Amino acid sequence: MNRINLIAIGVKNMEKALAFYKGIGFKCYDDSPNPPIVFFDNQGTKLELFPLNELAQDINAKNPPAITNQCFSGITFAINTKEKEEVDELMALVKENGGEIAKTPETVSWGGYSGYFQDPDGYYWEVAYADSWKFDKDNMLVIEP
Repeated sequence: MNRINLIAIGVKNMEKALAFYKGIGFKCYDDSPNPPIVFFDNQGTKLELFPLNELAQDINAKNPPAITNQCFSGITFAINTKEKEEVDELMALVKENGGEIAKTPETVSWGGYSGYFQDPDGYYWEVAYADSWKFDKDNMLVIEP
């Protein structure tokens, strides 16, 4: 199997996280303000918001992983855009909806245009564009050797 169907991120405040992700354009079908779990439909993968303590318990109820102060875990998420302007537009939405800009978009060493933000739970997201990128019929980024 060569796919990822679902990415779950633990959140401390479901209502705040849900409002943030809806505010920057993620789509879900649950209209309640504080559901127990949220699934956002994306092209190719779903993003899930899961209460952090419950996610730790789901991993191991008898000995859950320790929940510590947020620090960089070495994992980032990425949103690749089809137009350079979309990077700036999304970053503006992030700021309007309570996200923190970690790196203002700029031209980067690999020739693209990229910036980073943190969501309300501290997860890092890159928003990037490159004029050389191609997308398939499902709007998935095509990585060519």
